[in-house]
Amino acid sequence: MMWRRPEERLALLELLVCGTLRRRRAQATAYNVLADLPWTRATGRRDEIALIEGRRAELVALIERVWATWGQALTDLTARGLPPTPTGWGKLEDARRAEGLPELPERLNRRTAAAFAASHSKATLTGRRLAALGDTEPTHDGSVRLRPPKGFIAKTRRGVVDLAAVAEVLGEVAIPERAFRDGLAFDGKIRAVLLVENLGAWRDLVELEGWLVAHVPGWDTTTVAQLLDHVGQQVPVVHFGDLDPNGVRIFRHLCKRRPDLQWFVPSFWKELVESKGQRGVWPDDLDLQEAPTLVRYLAAHGLWLEQEPMAVDGRIAGALEAMLGQQPF
Repeated sequence: MMWRRPEERLALLELLVCGTLRRRRAQATAYNVLADLPWTRATGRRDEIALIEGRRAELVALIERVWATWGQALTDLTARGLPPTPTGWGKLEDARRAEGLPELPERLNRRTAAAFAASHSKATLTGRRLAALGDTEPTHDGSVRLRPPKGFIAKTRRGVVDLAAVAEVLGEVAIPERAFRDGLAFDGKIRAVLLVENLGAWRDLVELEGWLVAHVPGWDTTTVAQLLDHVGQQVPVVHFGDLDPNGVRIFRHLCKRRPDLQWFVPSFWKELVESKGQRGVWPDDLDLQEAPTLVRYLAAHGLWLEQEPMAVDGRIAGALEAMLGQQPF
């Protein structure tokens, strides 16, 4: 039914108050209806109509029929110096919500925070909405799944835990974002960090003595970035992911956090091209000048390679050691 959506009713109000209305995507249907009525005329500007002054009464009657509280809405907008547009209405609603916020805790999940400061939990936390939250810190609340080496310990204000001992029982450990924010620190020597893109490859990868092996779930790198900050710059970091366009983009995304990130693409991976290579498109605008030879070969032949078939290859440990310039263990 027409005129139920706020954007549609605002089109009526803007035409009444301003005398003109510009076409916007969110108001396209309302604009088209109004443009076809005898109350409006084209202004000569592209995608703009104007109210014919002698037909103002018809427009007022329509607004009163479909939006009984339009007068109060206009008063509220005017009081805050906001225009009767979707953007102005959004600012008004944000201001109303900000004024009605209850006392909030020190931290809130970003979805919970959005449910308070915005219209729904999946809305964007804009700068205006973040300001309304005051000192409350919105959190992503991801976690990073780890396969820690022996002697790797986590310390927080709540105590100390041997992560390797936990992994010995459970097979892995997970560190939540809030633990990093609460001052978590690591103790114990690690020789390197290996970031693994896909869950199956991360879980099934051969044991690597002295390596901290972390799962990087695609583009969800927020908590992994915090892990790298806590590990420190002196520890080498290696990335092992799919050889496809998205794998290239993820590697480059991680390089923004760790410019010294090394890309694990061993030469023997090429042995799987014939049996495991999948047909796939490589975008022309994807810069591969500094990519490993195998990546450029795949792009030239329109092929992708998944990392999972490599996960249990017995040569991986030696190849990773070679990247560190050490003898294979």
